[in-house]
Amino acid sequence: MSERLLVLVRHGQSDWNLKNLFTGWKDPDITELGVSEAKAAGQRLKALGLTFDTAFTSNLTRAQNTLKLILGELGQTGLHVEKDQALNERDYGDLSGLNKDEARKKWGDEQVHLWRRSYDVPPPGGESLKDTVARVLPYYNQYILPAVLRGERVIVAAHGNSLRALVMVLDGLTPETIPSMELATGVPLVYRLKADSTVESKQVLEPVKA
Repeated sequence: MSERLLVLVRHGQSDWNLKNLFTGWKDPDITELGVSEAKAAGQRLKALGLTFDTAFTSNLTRAQNTLKLILGELGQTGLHVEKDQALNERDYGDLSGLNKDEARKKWGDEQVHLWRRSYDVPPPGGESLKDTVARVLPYYNQYILPAVLRGERVIVAAHGNSLRALVMVLDGLTPETIPSMELATGVPLVYRLKADSTVESKQVLEPVKA
């Protein structure tokens, strides 16, 4: 059952998520809630009896620390982790560090919505989702997918938009449907792949409702 396993996890809530700021390649850490989300993600993976052979994450602290906390819950603190900026969040350029409400006042609701939710319109000085996909997918095809197809159990802790690029391929989404697809913080997506790299099964490990 553990063959060709790929788990994707968006980092736990970051300090700038909490403050409603555009984050991009800026490097705030996760909040106390983010720590709890990451630990809970690890506990849900542990409850399924999952462990990993290989881990990938971005060059940003919030993703790295989320992964560290998850692996801690699994008793796998010594696992080798590949870090690469190819898995970084989308670069929001001139929007980085700005409050999203203030950005709407400056540029207007429609323009900010276009930058946030269109597929191929980048914010000033930044990346569109299309640009992010073009950066993430070659890395996935060169490093992550081959490991999964070798039978390694792989976990990737990254960001809303870099993971959207992978979900777009795995779930067969289109440029029209992917921008509206939301990834919750700290919720693992458990994929099992067929030998041809298509998806055999997908499980979303939502938090248990109290």
